[in-house]
Amino acid sequence: MNMLKQLFVSLYSPRDIAAFRRQGIGKTIAFVFLLTIFSIIPPAYHFSTAVKNGIQAFRETIQEELPSFEIKNGTLASEADEPITINKNGFRIVLDDTGELKGSDIAAQIENGIGILKNELVFVTAGQMQSNPYSIIEGFSITSEELEQFLGTADSALFIVLPVIIVIMYIFTAALNFIKISFLAVFGMIFKNALRKNLAYSESWRLTAYAITLPTIFFVIMDAFKAIVPFGILISWFVSLVMLYLSIKEIPENEAK
Repeated sequence: MNMLKQLFVSLYSPRDIAAFRRQGIGKTIAFVFLLTIFSIIPPAYHFSTAVKNGIQAFRETIQEELPSFEIKNGTLASEADEPITINKNGFRIVLDDTGELKGSDIAAQIENGIGILKNELVFVTAGQMQSNPYSIIEGFSITSEELEQFLGTADSALFIVLPVIIVIMYIFTAALNFIKISFLAVFGMIFKNALRKNLAYSESWRLTAYAITLPTIFFVIMDAFKAIVPFGILISWFVSLVMLYLSIKEIPENEAK
């Protein structure tokens, strides 16, 4: 059975998953890498789109709508007398040299955007904030005109930078999947004792690799539509454990101890 068919039957058939317990470990590892590819497609797409649109919107806003400003000696100074907020294609740019707004304020208000604040530069991507104080670079100084030129260069380099980031994201996600499988496989040993099945840890590991398919694909679909699932991690682990339990239960009785 090829891996795509294995992925499909693993969505609904504990009996088929049970049959995979003695296949080669290399094929199971390859399946985990395949599953990881599916799992990162939505976040990689949303991240890439947000970064590209954000850079373009930020550059256009600096050119056309924001007053001149300068960041020098760890502090922002601009010609504006009050905070300025501009929405552009679902991306929000905030300029505030008054100190009225903090990074947490920006993160609470927007899903994607940039805050050029009095003492820090704040990036918000898919609701996740990253704060960068100007003071971390001693002697740092830049004007709005220089920043606009830099953004033009950064936009041109995205076709190199984004693939590198996505590869790193893939490697990190794959590592997390292997850790998750190794941990859940321990529960498989508990289940096999309760069900009186003859199952080695390596076989439990293989079963677990396929048992996580259903929650993984479910969250791929949710991520594709940017749907938030409350207690997502708990749901994912619970469904994985249920599929693992049902798969072990399907091991033929003549193989029981």
